[in-house]
Amino acid sequence: MQLPLTTERLVVRDWTADDADVQAALDLYGRPEVTEWLTPVISNVADLAAMRAVVHSWIESQPNLVPPTGRFAMHRREDSQVVGGLVLRMLPPYDHDLELTWQLRPDEWGHGYATEAAIALLHWAFTFDIDEIFALARPDNTRAIATAQRIGMDWAGETTKYYDTSLQVYRVRQSDLPDVPGVGDTED
Repeated sequence: MQLPLTTERLVVRDWTADDADVQAALDLYGRPEVTEWLTPVISNVADLAAMRAVVHSWIESQPNLVPPTGRFAMHRREDSQVVGGLVLRMLPPYDHDLELTWQLRPDEWGHGYATEAAIALLHWAFTFDIDEIFALARPDNTRAIATAQRIGMDWAGETTKYYDTSLQVYRVRQSDLPDVPGVGDTED
């Protein structure tokens, strides 16, 4: 399996510098109801010019990241509309533990997109000889916790060690992953 990843309803791919992706990223990361849950905490991206700089930094850094780490867009197959983003990154102290994060535009919450895209990305990530992947959620972020559970993650505890805030820790191993219809399909 290689990027882009195609599922029944979605495509998971690298972000691009085109105007549509930059606008989609702003529509996502410029929303306080999205950024309030991010760890570490980041402020909203204020405007299109600032978002363009952020997206360019993601694109420029991507070739220097060790696979499977990176930042990815998810778009619907039916209309190519970007509905969210995914990140695979190393957790502090940046030497071993890998974290999966997902973000959706609020108007796309409740459709199962985060679950579908996350499972596809996890299946791909585990082809890189990784033992386990983590997700972190604030204790009151019930949507993130529910998504972690739907993608096969088990609760592993609570910690403040990563970002100096209390976080629920979820973990998944390859053998715990559910299948998603259409994962790995290459036809649009």
